[in-house]
Amino acid sequence: MIIAVNPGSTSTKFALFDDADPVLEQHVTHPDDELEACRGRPVLDQLQLRLDAILSALARHDFEPRSLTAAVGRGGLLRPLASGTYLVTDAMLADLRAARRGEHASNLGAFLARRLAEPAGCPAFIVDPVSVDEWDEVTRLSGLHGLDRECLSHALNTKAVAKRYAAEVGRPYESLGLVVVHLGSGISVSAHRDGRMVDVTNSREEGPFSTERAGTVPVMQLVEKVVGEGLSMEAAESMLFREGGIHSYLGTRDLREVERQVEGGDDRAHLVLRAMLYQIRKEAGAMAAVLEGRVDAVLLTGGMARSERVAGALMADLSWIAPVTIYPGEDELRALAEGALRVLQGVEPALQY
Repeated sequence: MIIAVNPGSTSTKFALFDDADPVLEQHVTHPDDELEACRGRPVLDQLQLRLDAILSALARHDFEPRSLTAAVGRGGLLRPLASGTYLVTDAMLADLRAARRGEHASNLGAFLARRLAEPAGCPAFIVDPVSVDEWDEVTRLSGLHGLDRECLSHALNTKAVAKRYAAEVGRPYESLGLVVVHLGSGISVSAHRDGRMVDVTNSREEGPFSTERAGTVPVMQLVEKVVGEGLSMEAAESMLFREGGIHSYLGTRDLREVERQVEGGDDRAHLVLRAMLYQIRKEAGAMAAVLEGRVDAVLLTGGMARSERVAGALMADLSWIAPVTIYPGEDELRALAEGALRVLQGVEPALQY
């Protein structure tokens, strides 16, 4: 039995898998007062409360953690890594504890996997962390010396759906040219060639705006705003990363609410939604150019891909590039379990951090 754990900003999702078959899935929402007590402190201060929530949920289903064969957690903001499944090591945990690339709930994934694996004496893994980096050097230059582009993305889901599509069409992932559009609270658009994610928009600072992230913004206007208003680093990050995008225009992060406004004849909501779709179309076209037009498929995934309005518009907009296939939702727990299972079955080796 494999347990897969995906910590988010306000909740922790986990699932038990018998090989690749899910047998239990839980979404634990943490009380506001517990999270509030940890606000402003390192994210690792939340480790025990999240672990206790998982163990309590498992106990309610009479599951004994000692029966696990592996535990796998979402990978956090680690140093740049090749794609794959990694053993959780002390060196990995030390880097996550130092949080040199930032504090994020995903940094808890490896710690939770280690703690869940210990009673069973089984291996603990992470799979395709957000820091997966398969870029060529030419991709990194931004246009200003000292400010290189960083490869941080929704690598776990992006790589999983790319491999899933390859299996469905009966071709090696390494033989395909793919444009993958991850439509979540952040939007990343990536190009895949020769089994590598050769370019991707970092949704923390570039690419299309989303429900709460600003994406690419006019640089000089941003500088003038930050300097003119004397914004702190924390305030500027919040403005761009949590209060940007659709939220900044319409005051909501809920795509369903935006769609209700559009259906009610709200011209402003219609314009904002059209602008987001326009930016996604533009970035997908750019990734097709990265692949020199040799694109076998465009894949849409993530939570917003469940929207018939969004998915339908993008299918129509992007079909000129290549046939479009939709994988709605993120399904990251399944992707984590699949990565651990590939190692347990000897399909690929466990990588060392």
